[in-house]
Amino acid sequence: MIWLRRMGMVVGILTLAYVAFADHGGHAPRFRENPPFDRARNERGSGNAEAGVLAEKAARAKAFVSSHGFNQDFCFLVDMHLPSGKNRFFVYDLHKDSILLSGMVAHGGGGDLFAATPRFSNLNGSNCTALGRYRIGHPYQGRFGMAYKLYGLDTTNDQAFARNIVLHSYWLVPEKETWPVPICNSRGCPMVSAAFLKNLQPFIDQSRRPVCLWIFD
Repeated sequence: MIWLRRMGMVVGILTLAYVAFADHGGHAPRFRENPPFDRARNERGSGNAEAGVLAEKAARAKAFVSSHGFNQDFCFLVDMHLPSGKNRFFVYDLHKDSILLSGMVAHGGGGDLFAATPRFSNLNGSNCTALGRYRIGHPYQGRFGMAYKLYGLDTTNDQAFARNIVLHSYWLVPEKETWPVPICNSRGCPMVSAAFLKNLQPFIDQSRRPVCLWIFD
């Protein structure tokens, strides 16, 4: 009988979580048991490997921001190759080649079914993440609270504004790593926790030049 009560509690909690998702813009995944273990993504998340990837992207970002009028002190790098249960949103110091902040970020699932790994597309209605460089625009109050407009700068993400792809928070994005358990999906937005967005605010709001956000895989 005890195990029956415990099972009932677990089912009840999952049901409430699903309903909560559905009431907040339909970001709910239909959970799939035992998400596939992606060894390549896990190995990419090792310290040395990830540092090398970020350093390579940062070197290219430096050239881009200096020639396009962006903030040259830092940029935001999002490595979608990493598992969603790990920190993969990085505030990167372009002078010291170091990570200033890191946090969790959800990816686009591409549809109603939950996707443990991201789906990529630039098409309107795809609910997918669009890879490429973005200019972070002005903040506004949206359905999920404060958010920042995003303007895609590459052919792979130039529909971002029309798709309403924005940087925003969502209450079910955790603040700490959950690996090997994946986190919720978005509809294509780089969706972070409320606490992490609050930490990003000073970097964006106090910058005299636009901030570059680069989402890559």
